[in-house]
Amino acid sequence: EVRLVESGGGLVQAGGSLRLSCAASGFAFGDYAIGWFRQAPGKEREGVSCISNSDNATRYTDSVKGRFTISSDNAKNTVYLQMNSLKPEDTAVYYCAAVWSLFCVVIPSPYDYWGQGTQVTVSS
Repeated sequence: EVRLVESGGGLVQAGGSLRLSCAASGFAFGDYAIGWFRQAPGKEREGVSCISNSDNATRYTDSVKGRFTISSDNAKNTVYLQMNSLKPEDTAVYYCAAVWSLFCVVIPSPYDYWGQGTQVTVSS
């Protein structure tokens, strides 16, 4: 059974940091790309970042470049999203997702497997 479990969300003040984790199981982790996505109330789900576990190539949406860093620990089957300099507009439910692919893209449609999400709230 494929499982993706996010953790690490919470409430933080603007300018603060959080590290999200996505623990994966039930599939060949190294053959998949993992993405982080977020959805704020009343808005569509948007891509944040992704990493290809085959070569650790990464991508970011423009609004988080220089603030967020994605990384992968293949030994632990876990992907992390380090979020620094958080802004109130980063408030959303954050999801990780997986797709069998050598490449990653920061759009939701190709991803097959999704976690349940973790809430990130940034206060001003």
